[in-house]
Amino acid sequence: MAPQTGPREKGTPSIPAFPQLFTWEEIRIHNGRGQGREQWLVIDRKVYDVSEFSKRHPGGSRVISHYAGQDATDAFVAFHQDKSLVKKYMKPLLIGELAPDQPSFESNKKVSDFRELRCNIEKMGLLRPNYFFFSLIFLHLLVLDAASWLMVWYFGISLVPFVFSFLSDVFVSQIQMGWFQHDLGHCSVFRKPRWNRLLQIVMINVLKGMPASWWNHLHNQHHAKPNCFRKDPDLNMHPLLFSLGKTLSVEVWKRRLNDRKLELLAPLALVPFFQLSIFYFAIKRKKWLVSTASLSGKLQKCYCIHLHLLLVRYLESTWFIWVSQMNHIPMDIDYDKNEDWVSTQLHATCNVNQSVFNDWFTGHLNFQIEHHLFPTMPRHNYWKVAPLVKSLCDKHGIEYKSKTLLRAFVDILHSLKDSGEHWLEAYVHG
Repeated sequence: MAPQTGPREKGTPSIPAFPQLFTWEEIRIHNGRGQGREQWLVIDRKVYDVSEFSKRHPGGSRVISHYAGQDATDAFVAFHQDKSLVKKYMKPLLIGELAPDQPSFESNKKVSDFRELRCNIEKMGLLRPNYFFFSLIFLHLLVLDAASWLMVWYFGISLVPFVFSFLSDVFVSQIQMGWFQHDLGHCSVFRKPRWNRLLQIVMINVLKGMPASWWNHLHNQHHAKPNCFRKDPDLNMHPLLFSLGKTLSVEVWKRRLNDRKLELLAPLALVPFFQLSIFYFAIKRKKWLVSTASLSGKLQKCYCIHLHLLLVRYLESTWFIWVSQMNHIPMDIDYDKNEDWVSTQLHATCNVNQSVFNDWFTGHLNFQIEHHLFPTMPRHNYWKVAPLVKSLCDKHGIEYKSKTLLRAFVDILHSLKDSGEHWLEAYVHG
């Protein structure tokens, strides 16, 4: 390595007069966990010190830290649309580059021609959104959401308008609104990130009551390191609610955590418990429902709207969880192995077979593989890039897994059952 050009404060890199040359061994130890907790990463053979910048990173502090000590080129390209603009802000972070005798990425990363595939996809225009497609989605969900509430308000709380309003709100408006804000969070609806962020705030903050910054902070981490424990927030349910994956399930016993038997009971007991509880209080207690007859007309409508909202939110969240987890929970779950971008995504992700219903029901997240490889790609182009991704996987011997919708749901339960059995085996024989 070339000598330092002068002292510099921690996390405040200076720009050397000539490039400092680093080896992968030197970069690997700056992973945020060693002495000084410095965080270095590599993008296009350039070495950057992001120790302080990670705290003000627009995409969240943790997502950039997850690549400390690693090559982050493919992740950087996948998440940023205007790369030339972003690189201007990266100049003060530059501390050097890889030595000429060093490979462009770590030796364990094999799929290098993915970058060529991405260049071809950009030239084909598959990363450009179709505004007519997203306009139809936006308009139809807004009209149906408004219609569902007006139906209850105008026709009252009798059974027929309540049921029609409920079905319209759950099965079309609210869940489709969730898929649409997901598109906006990935900046795949507009070419300008600013417009995506503004409309996402309207959709999720105003219409759904959740902070967009919270969603993006967690979801970006999931895409950066899917199914990597302590880096993918979607796995934070382990080990408090569920035991996930063979490695982690065995580790639960070895660490002798408290209430270990809950690991086996939760997959079977918790979901039915929540279902029965909500339906019991919302439907089964007839005295509670009948008591609304003593209320005035406006109060009855307000009561009905609150009940409507409760049931909508419950079924919407259940729908969302099953769809979002059917592509990940049955796949490999482990600690970060620092694999190449394609292997990282394919080992943690699978698809559900394409059909008109599956596309609508999942918000095109049945193409989860393509979505994870190209997170900013508009969803209407997933089916076009799928054959190219399959060819790349076949070339490198990586399994491209696709299944039926029912099989995907069943595999969630099988995966939880297998994880529990791994825990039990470690408990019995440990």
